[in-house]
Amino acid sequence: MYAVIQTGGKQYRVKEGETLKIETLDAEPGHQIEFDNVLLIQSDAGIKVGKPFVDGGKVTATVTSHGRHKKVHIIKFRRRKHYMKRAGHRQNYTEIQITGISG
Repeated sequence: MYAVIQTGGKQYRVKEGETLKIETLDAEPGHQIEFDNVLLIQSDAGIKVGKPFVDGGKVTATVTSHGRHKKVHIIKFRRRKHYMKRAGHRQNYTEIQITGISG
């Protein structure tokens, strides 16, 4: 059984027991959260596709931790113009573990 959820402007394919890193959420580690924006649910009975969301579809998860991804290096460069800028970016994330899929 798996589901496709939408959070933080992105879509994720999740299974029960899976751990993934998503955009930052306001929840303390150890708290239970629910995702109502379920786009698709696949189970033994078949596939339910939402228009745009599945009615009664819900994915529950537990917040494991918060952190920051590895640094992404950005370089702006113009040849022969004596111009070069360097910058870096680290995106925040929330790590969650999927505990249940219903719908």
